[in-house]
Amino acid sequence: MTRVHDVGGMHGFGPIDRDEVDEPFHHEWEARVFALNRLLLRAKVYNLDEFRHAIERMDPVAYLSASYYEKWFAGIERLLAEKGVTS
Repeated sequence: MTRVHDVGGMHGFGPIDRDEVDEPFHHEWEARVFALNRLLLRAKVYNLDEFRHAIERMDPVAYLSASYYEKWFAGIERLLAEKGVTS
């Protein structure tokens, strides 16, 4: 079963947009999402496989329209809700 994130070998997505920016984050909120994920992983709230799987389960339309760290944030939101940390 192929999911929306598994686009290896598919055509029609256009060229990869590569920024020439040396900064690892485009916006401050992205750095916060990165830090939040590291803290939650370190606290063993979830593991890396669970995090990856949460992102892979995003709605295909949302997945394709989301930026890299928007996908991360959606994965974190999903896991915290599924584990009863947030409601």
